[in-house]
Amino acid sequence: MEDSTSTTLSPAESIRQLTEKIKQEIVYTNLLKDEISKVIVGQSNMVEKLLVALLADGHILLEGVPGLAKTLAIKTLSDAIAAQFSRIQFTPDLLPADVTGTMIYNQKDQQFSVNKGPIFANFILADEINRAPAKVQSALLEAMQEKQVTIGDETFQLPSPFLVMATQNPVEQEGTYPLPEAQVDRFMLKVFLDYPKKEEEKLIIRSNIRKEGLSKIDRVLKPEDIIRLRELVKDVYLDEKIENYIVDIVFATRNPGDYDLSNLAPLISFGGSPRASINLARAAKAYAFLNGRAYVIPEDIRAIAPDVLQHRIGLTYEAEAEEIGPRDIVEKILNRIDVP
Repeated sequence: MEDSTSTTLSPAESIRQLTEKIKQEIVYTNLLKDEISKVIVGQSNMVEKLLVALLADGHILLEGVPGLAKTLAIKTLSDAIAAQFSRIQFTPDLLPADVTGTMIYNQKDQQFSVNKGPIFANFILADEINRAPAKVQSALLEAMQEKQVTIGDETFQLPSPFLVMATQNPVEQEGTYPLPEAQVDRFMLKVFLDYPKKEEEKLIIRSNIRKEGLSKIDRVLKPEDIIRLRELVKDVYLDEKIENYIVDIVFATRNPGDYDLSNLAPLISFGGSPRASINLARAAKAYAFLNGRAYVIPEDIRAIAPDVLQHRIGLTYEAEAEEIGPRDIVEKILNRIDVP
């Protein structure tokens, strides 16, 4: 009788086989990058983090001054995938029903029917998300966390894949509402965008003033491709030493004194929640996948940690007075925690 354990693969062999699969499937993410680069010049960090969010099944918030191609990048990514796309322009007079949908009374049939809102799509562009009041923000919470929407007394599942990609302007504060902490925590990543370099800006000018306009985007992926890639990302190996590294980083945001970072304690009002640890692990797996690896290394954690943690750390008045931002605190923590 054949020993059943003889067919069990060793960890090293499993990683080797997964690496081979990743080499085959990474072609699809490279296709996406190529399509996006037809329109978006520079902003490689933004494009990379959009792909991380897409593969890790996490929502993403882009923050930057107007004109940095936040909306264009999200629209371009959606155009390259043959999936449903909705753009919701957030304004102070927006109502929850404008996002989720509502019940409509049909006089002919003398009964109510459901009119689904724009949230029922694969990719949602929540443009200038901080311009809508709290009621609208709360309507998004169920959709972002549970992947479902309740209208009346009925609950509807949202399509798969489902991804909210939001933008906000950090400069103009008139007519804006701070996002509730509960909603900010729903975003896997928050990415701050900077101005392009001189050479990149010259290329941006050329691509926007040419006679034929911006390049046309081809649809290179289908929703089922995204779902398949996500399943492969879940298989990326995360060693227990890396898990401990993640936990130490997140715990250092809560109890900095335990990690010889007592100088940070007066600057932090609250640290990252367990959702920070979960999202850091998931995002690191996607980052490793994009780099062609079947296992997570400490450099993956260090590369992705600022975008996962910076919106989950509350600052005290002392930190604001000293002009110390959450990203500065994350950098200090990463420099202090021992790398496995």
